Amino acid sequence: MSTAARAVTEGGSLVDHALRRVREHIRANDLKVGDTLPGEGWFAAELGVSRAVMREAFGALAALRVIDVANGRRARVGAIDGSVMGTSMDHAVATAQVSVAEVWDVRRTLELRTAELAAQHRSEADAGEIARHADAMAAAGDDLREVTRHDIRFHQAIARAGGNALFHQIVRSFEPLMTVAVPTAWRTRVTPEQREAILRQHHTIADAIRSRDPHAAGHAMSDHFDASIGDLFAR
Repeated sequence: MSTAARAVTEGGSLVDHALRRVREHIRANDLKVGDTLPGEGWFAAELGVSRAVMREAFGALAALRVIDVANGRRARVGAIDGSVMGTSMDHAVATAQVSVAEVWDVRRTLELRTAELAAQHRSEADAGEIARHADAMAAAGDDLREVTRHDIRFHQAIARAGGNALFHQIVRSFEPLMTVAVPTAWRTRVTPEQREAILRQHHTIADAIRSRDPHAAGHAMSDHFDASIGDLFAR
């Protein structure tokens, strides 16, 4: 019995078997992001499966960002991508497997930590980027698309400044939900004073990070979530 046939007998499809073997190849050869992989034909011959099976396996791995496949060049090892987690999270909320409140509870916990880490590890460029997004939110006025875009980038820049790549990608995964939640929350701020208070909180966070004050940064982020998200769920 061939290796591929035995894999199917033991459980899983040929495509599942091919997926596992490509990932095993990456680990066994200590490949890193951007390193090239053998082609579909090589894996097909090595595993004793058809090119169609390998094409499906490569497609599935590309969708998961495990590999990067582009026309005209060989597949490469992919980089971690929070958008994959974001798609799964968005699906979980849409199908009532988790609630938005549960997601935001996790987000709040994570982002208090990313604010503290950013204050400890940020570069001057990081501090400048965070402040620019806070300024851009204020300058956007009633343009909710721009407010939302810069709010999302503000939080992602903080996570990136902390130096933990996993935190950054997890915060990125919240983007689909933030695209809906930020303008929804913003619309609950019906007076200029209420909107100014939210904008001021973003600047307070940015200032604490620039000042390298982890305690103040975490406290400011906590206040921000309590005010912006807490009121949204209360309503």
